[in-house]
Amino acid sequence: MIFDTHAHYDDPIYDPDRAQLFRELRANGVGLILNPGCDIPSSRRAVALAEEYDFVYAAVGIHPEECGGTTEADYETLRELAKHPKVVAIGEIGLDYHWEDNPGRDEQQAVFRRQLQLARELNLPVIVHDRDAHADSLAMVQDFPDLDGVFHCFSGSAEMAKILWRRGWYLGFDGPVTYQNARKALEVLASVPLDRILIESDAPYLTPVPHRGQRNRSDWLSAVAETVASCQGISREEAEDVTFRGGKRFYRIP
Repeated sequence: MIFDTHAHYDDPIYDPDRAQLFRELRANGVGLILNPGCDIPSSRRAVALAEEYDFVYAAVGIHPEECGGTTEADYETLRELAKHPKVVAIGEIGLDYHWEDNPGRDEQQAVFRRQLQLARELNLPVIVHDRDAHADSLAMVQDFPDLDGVFHCFSGSAEMAKILWRRGWYLGFDGPVTYQNARKALEVLASVPLDRILIESDAPYLTPVPHRGQRNRSDWLSAVAETVASCQGISREEAEDVTFRGGKRFYRIP
């Protein structure tokens, strides 16, 4: 059974066939999906999906690429959305220094900090997006020692990973671990305790080999689970089982 702990099925690319796709995912062993928001509209859509489908849960948050001009009203909207019983985290939040046209670093950091504070107030875990911002992302979450979280699509070092898993955080691994240039990611994956690993599709993005280039879907996570299994010296079925239970534990899903 697969728990896809990070997928964007609210994306309009799925509008033509979402219901059929979800039937196929269930038939192909996908037991749970976590759909995070990236801004206020997508957070609302994530909650709506969670209301419609019993195996979908939601997170709400403002992605660093979308954080420009965030207002107090936006934080209050997130607070209200987070009251929904199927909202189990604040996310996708964090820092992204990759693109020059992203909001400035100071603004990203301010919005990230406010959402970490909100998660602490609401006693919810966080889903952290960290792209080319490892030092600042790590420093920020270390200011909140009472928070639980996952670093989505983890791309840091084994040393950074160790700091995180030792404090009880999780690391999410996605399709890129199946790519030919994944040597660093595989070394990290082999160093992380299995019970701190989550698997994520990031659908419709980050499609794993052998489906790379196509719109991603959760049942293709079996390829990521196979890579986890190879690095950890276990079977794919065990990798799927342990990450399924880990995802439920992290998101506090009964």
